[in-house]
Order: sequence, then structure tokens, then C-alpha cells
Amino acid sequence: MKKAKIYKPNKTAMQSGLGKIDKWVLEFKTKDPTRNPLMGWESSSDTYSELKLEFTTKELAITYAKKNKIDFEVIESKQRKVVKKSYADNFLN
Repeated sequence: MKKAKIYKPNKTAMQSGLGKIDKWVLEFKTKDPTRNPLMGWESSSDTYSELKLEFTTKELAITYAKKNKIDFEVIESKQRKVVKKSYADNFLN
């Protein structure tokens, strides 16, 4: 049976905004990761590990997994805590 994880990806360090993080990803877990002896890369004979499916909502991803009989785990993302501060706050305390 295939196993997958459903998660909302974090923004990359190269982004300053919050664009392109509104999608949910279904990613299959690798069964047998091995190390390539020549280059030292991690590789696998499992081709599902190369597949990442994007969905607009978490519910669509869960529905897809259930429809295709995929064992899945939903990983909820942590909400960012935004503290609004003004420049003058640096001098008030």
C-alpha cells in the first residue's frame, strides 16, 4: 500500500512575500532510500517518490487519497505570528 503525506509547503528563504504557498501537496514517502556509492546522492527505485501532486485545498487532497486507496498523513502547518511594530517603538522603551 502506498503511503503519502499531505502538507502545505513553507515559503522558501528566497521569497519575501507569501505568494505560491496557498497550495496543498500530496507527496509519496520513499520506501527504500539508498545511497549512490559513486556520487553519494540519495536515490530510490521507487518512482512514486518523485511524484508531487498539488491541490488547491486540503479537502481535495484528502478526497484524492481516499479515492485512490492511499494511506495518508496530514501535516498541519504552523500559523505565523505577526507582531506589528512601528519604528517609534524602538525608542519608547
